[in-house]
Amino acid sequence: MDDILAFVAQSPVAQSLKSSRYVYPLVNAAHILGLATLFGSILCLDLRLLGAFRSVPAQPLARYLPRVAASGLGVAIVTGALLFTVEPQDYAANPAFLTKAALVALGAAHAVYLHSTRRWRALTQGGGEIEAGLRISAALSLALWTAAIVAGRLIAF
Repeated sequence: MDDILAFVAQSPVAQSLKSSRYVYPLVNAAHILGLATLFGSILCLDLRLLGAFRSVPAQPLARYLPRVAASGLGVAIVTGALLFTVEPQDYAANPAFLTKAALVALGAAHAVYLHSTRRWRALTQGGGEIEAGLRISAALSLALWTAAIVAGRLIAF
C-alpha cells in the first residue's frame, strides 16, 4: 500500500497541485462548493421531511433535490480525490479522514437504499404522506452528512 501511495504522491496530478499557485486553491474551492451543494440540498429536503416548511410540497423537492445532491457529491468526490494526491500517506493514516470517508460511504449508501424503497416511490410519484420511516431516514441522513463534514474539518487538526 505504501508503494501505491508513494506513486500517487509523485503523480503529475499531485505535482501540479503542489507546484501551482492557483490549482490547489481552485480545486479546494470546488471541493467546498461541491460540499455546499450536497449538504444544502440534503438539508432542505431532510428538514422538509422532518416537518419544516409545511407550505412547500415535499414531492417536487424529493424528485429534484436528490439530483442536485448527487451532482454535489460527484464534484466533492472528484475534487477530494485530487486533494488526496497531495499528501496521500498522511491522509491514509489520518483517523479523521478515514472516518470522513466511511461516513460519506454510509451517507451515499443510505441515500441509494432509501431511493429504492416503496415509501420513497410513493412520495416522489404520488405525493404520498411523509411516513415515520421517511422522517427517521431524514434524521439519519442529516446526522451522517453533518458528521462527515465535521470529520472533514478535523482532518487538519
